[in-house]
Amino acid sequence: MLSRRRAVFKALDVITQNAESYGQMNLSRDMSIPGLYVHIPFCRSKCPYCGFFSVTATDLIPRWLDALEKEIILYEGRFNRFDSLYLGGGTPTILDTGALAGLVDRLFFYFDFCPDSEMTIEANPCDLTKEKIRALKSMGFNRVSLGIQSLDDDVLIFLGRKHTARQAENAFRALRYVGFENISVDLIYGIPGQSKDRWMKTLNRAVALQPEHLSCYQLTMEKKTLFGAMMKKGRFRPLGEEEEKACFLLNSEFLERNGYLHYEISSFARDRAWFSRHNRKYWAHTPYLGLGPSAHSFHPPLRWWNVRSVRRYIDMLAEGRSPVEGSENLSAEQLTFETVFLGLRTTDGFSQDVLAHDHRMGEALSRLKSSGFVTVDNGRVIPTRKGFLVADSLAGTLGLVQNIDERIDL
Repeated sequence: MLSRRRAVFKALDVITQNAESYGQMNLSRDMSIPGLYVHIPFCRSKCPYCGFFSVTATDLIPRWLDALEKEIILYEGRFNRFDSLYLGGGTPTILDTGALAGLVDRLFFYFDFCPDSEMTIEANPCDLTKEKIRALKSMGFNRVSLGIQSLDDDVLIFLGRKHTARQAENAFRALRYVGFENISVDLIYGIPGQSKDRWMKTLNRAVALQPEHLSCYQLTMEKKTLFGAMMKKGRFRPLGEEEEKACFLLNSEFLERNGYLHYEISSFARDRAWFSRHNRKYWAHTPYLGLGPSAHSFHPPLRWWNVRSVRRYIDMLAEGRSPVEGSENLSAEQLTFETVFLGLRTTDGFSQDVLAHDHRMGEALSRLKSSGFVTVDNGRVIPTRKGFLVADSLAGTLGLVQNIDERIDL
């Protein structure tokens, strides 16, 4: 295992020596410069639907911060300057202002950032006093992803959230008052038993706040969550396929009527300027570095990930070892598939040239076009709203992968 971790860093050294060539395959400046993600793995309590790695042992925060600095130092000089920073979790705003400021100072001391970098922090409405918001702004954060999840108090209780709808709206308004001009709101739909009218009330209240960005995620019952266990016991009935489609189309049509661009399956923005620069890197195969327990990193053709344990992460770095748990060196075929698979989740799509080497793919593309799943614009294959509905199956329909069983009935 130790030799495998060393191999990751050896491979990364080779890649970074040729980093400029990798940057040429993307579309724009913000999609060719690496992004930096830091996973804050702490929560006050675990939401029953959440499958992201987090722990409630907040007493580990000081040791975790020391370990994080050691990991930061491991990557010093290995990436060119970043133009996005994303603090996710977990609950990043669980850290007090001193800890957050210290973390940001460490990142800016060891890494180079572009002057106009997008700096995002995920925030829990319960954590956002005006004093803390002012502190976040003074640290350089210019974008907040607010985990509202719902503006229906009954749904918030069901989801295990600790805030009310009113508290969430007040947190949003406090961010505006202090001067945040780029706020994203997270919402969850597909709640068992929730009527269309009740979901529409949440959407209307969210739009009334006029956030620059909205993320609408369908509730999923992941296996290792409390909801997943309850569904296995028959206590929940997940949405049927037709219900899922109806909800998805409702969200897309309503938000587009209210001035939002549906630019990724779950993402909406009032203008291209408010697209999430950092998240677009994941979808566009742009290099990114992930720090912290369970964080993933990517520098084509290499992907690697850290251990999914705060204590192991701390111990390994204390012993002078990298916390990398595993890695994969992607083949040209795998990179092609991922380019298509990820591109079909966004209105950026992917270059038609990717399919040029195989006439069968061209024939499949023609069928997708004639059936209304994709369009081709300036040489780029772009999914339609109908295509978004079955995005995970489209790459399989193009014959790019063998283990996708579903095929679209054309």
